[in-house]
Order: sequence, then C-alpha cells, then structure tokens
Amino acid sequence: MNEMNEMTTPVLPSLENADAKEIAEAIAEVLDSKKGFDVEVIYVADKTAIADYFVICSGNTSTHIKSLVDEAEYKIGLRDLLPYHVEGKDNNSWIVMDYSNVVVHVFTKEAREFYNIEKLYEN
Repeated sequence: MNEMNEMTTPVLPSLENADAKEIAEAIAEVLDSKKGFDVEVIYVADKTAIADYFVICSGNTSTHIKSLVDEAEYKIGLRDLLPYHVEGKDNNSWIVMDYSNVVVHVFTKEAREFYNIEKLYEN
C-alpha cells in the first residue's frame, strides 16, 4: 500500500473583519516569510488620511518585488481579503497594494532609499 504524505496548508482565520493593525501584521508576516528585507509596519493614521498603517518592504530585484506582492496577494486572499487596487506591477522598482486602511509598499532597495517613506512618516 502506498501512502502519500500530503502537505497541508494551515487554515488561518479570516481577515475580512479584522482591524487595520491585524491586517498590516499579517501582510508583514507573509512578506517576511517570502524573504522580504527590512519589513516594517508603520502607524500613519495621525499623519495622513490615506491609511492607518503602511507596510514597507524591500526586495533584491524587480522579479523579487513582484513575487513578494504576488505572495502577499495570494496568502492574504486565502484569508478572505483582496486588495482594492495594486499599482506598479509594470514598474521595476516600486509596487503599491491598497487594502483601504493598510497600504503596502514593496520596493527595490535603491527605490526605498530614494523615496525614504519611513522618514516622511516618522514620529
């Protein structure tokens, strides 16, 4: 008798009714697990009406940043939450994902240093 070991994906709780912090932390976890660099969750609600949190991450290359975004979209989608909009997939250095109250910025290292979003929103 042949038995196959099936890998099962753990079922995580839905993010459909989660608060912004929980969503931001879940996205950051996915980006970190996909080898994103310097993943940060920044509270920005007191500085902008755009979102409550920014998740900022760097990748090595344009291919890496695209794979980070694809993985986040897929894994967070499995938790019942899809981005309202994704901008920059044709860009080679910066992709933005809009989850309404959480905005995700995935940069190449060079673009992240150039735009320096953390400095704009630091406390």
